[in-house]
Amino acid sequence: MSTVTDDLSRRGFLQATGAAAAAATVGRASAATPEVSKADQVLVGVSAAADSLRGPVEDTLPEPAAILDADETLRYVTVQFPPDTPTGIEHDYVQTAESHEMVRYAERNRQQRPSFEPSDPLRSTQDSLDLINANAAFDTTLGSSDVRIAVIDTGVDYDHEDLAANVRSNPGKDFADGDDDPINGTSDNGQPQTHGTHVAGIAGAVTDNGTGVTGVSQSELIFGRALGADGSGFGSDVADAIKWAANQNADIINLSLGSPSASTVERNAVQYAHNEGSLLIAAAGNDDNDSVGFPAGYDQVVAVSAVDSDGNLARFTNTGSQVEVAAPGVGYNSTVAEGYFGNKYYPKSGTSMSSPCAAGVAALIIAQHGTNRATTRKHLRETANDTDLSTDEEGAGIIDAQAAVETTPSATPTPTPPGSGGGNGGRQTTDTVSSDLSGFSDSDCYAYSFSFDDPASVDVQLTGDDGTDFDLYVNDGEADCPTNDTATKRFVSTDSNESLTIQNPDTSTRLYVTVDSYARSGNYTLSVTETG
Repeated sequence: MSTVTDDLSRRGFLQATGAAAAAATVGRASAATPEVSKADQVLVGVSAAADSLRGPVEDTLPEPAAILDADETLRYVTVQFPPDTPTGIEHDYVQTAESHEMVRYAERNRQQRPSFEPSDPLRSTQDSLDLINANAAFDTTLGSSDVRIAVIDTGVDYDHEDLAANVRSNPGKDFADGDDDPINGTSDNGQPQTHGTHVAGIAGAVTDNGTGVTGVSQSELIFGRALGADGSGFGSDVADAIKWAANQNADIINLSLGSPSASTVERNAVQYAHNEGSLLIAAAGNDDNDSVGFPAGYDQVVAVSAVDSDGNLARFTNTGSQVEVAAPGVGYNSTVAEGYFGNKYYPKSGTSMSSPCAAGVAALIIAQHGTNRATTRKHLRETANDTDLSTDEEGAGIIDAQAAVETTPSATPTPTPPGSGGGNGGRQTTDTVSSDLSGFSDSDCYAYSFSFDDPASVDVQLTGDDGTDFDLYVNDGEADCPTNDTATKRFVSTDSNESLTIQNPDTSTRLYVTVDSYARSGNYTLSVTETG
């Protein structure tokens, strides 16, 4: 192994994305009176210290929008976007407007209505939804069929009376049996396998249809059957289902399954889906252990522990430092495969129930705010209700659907030039270095100095020439060049496209990264992206 080289060279660059892109077209006067659509309005509050009420808004006005009205008494300006403008564009403008020193607030014009009470007759049996303030969240949004949730599980009774309307016309794929029908099978006891159907109902049973239970979100559901009728399956089927879900453009992939040990093929599939933009959410496990199972244990996955409907820690749930949030998972009433002991609905317990509850709230976030994977994950944590449970038990807290949809997410990180200062605040910087390896046993080691005092995450990405097989090793919190035997994090695949995500990295030392050749000679590019 070669000696440590200099720090990664600083090659900062700025990408016009999100709020930055919106800001590129600001600073124009209002056009003619636009078509009025109150659902596509942003209300901007202007400081009394401003020279004029409209001035700061005109300074930040993006191209698709126009000033509709100004209220001198309450000192706010109504900005009108064209009807049916994607929520992400309006969300970006909120961030842009609030960056102006004379703007005190900016918020989308929320629809007000009486407190929502779903007509589903079994809603009264779902105390779990009361814990996460679901009805109050439904006052803002029920979700959107534009948001897609993939359930990787035992197969689903997708014609169920309380699921069918939310299921995609092509419901999915069966990886356990190798066909195109993800329908549930029959268990050894002669009853229909119902685990996946129960999970699907928690995340997305049809709400307010006068039938059955209430789902957390009204999203489009697709299913990858990776577990057999006995509830078990193979890592290769789970990995294939995860990859398939990512290729189906799933916004969220729910994994109410697990193993006590990690799998390289499963981890590579998780990383693939992460890179494709899917948010992966998984059950922490039901073994009453102080560490979570896998796939929940991978850094790219949101690990969810279980509490009861009163917020007490479930006796069975796994805990540990990887737990990101907690969600109800005790006696959760949901859909079951028709004929399950004569029932269509049945209460079940487990972190398998907690995970889709969190997935449903994540789907509400995307529907309401138009957020991407990273911002959705961050917002899920930031709006969780921090209780008296420990961080190993509840992570950031118990999910709160109301806070998640009513609170504007902090800005999606966009790259900033190097040297712009440390700290948090939604910033991001990427450093890149290119070099080459001369064959088996050749390696390079780099020491990366953090830009931010307390970064939320670091993404390390390796890309090598076709036909090469380079591996990526990282030491987080260990001031030494990592090897296959000593690395705290590693990514080993069959080519040279490797990536690792480290949540809440240890900044007490520099981050040490080794690029190692398993086979062949060639060029590579290594990048480290640090998010504040």
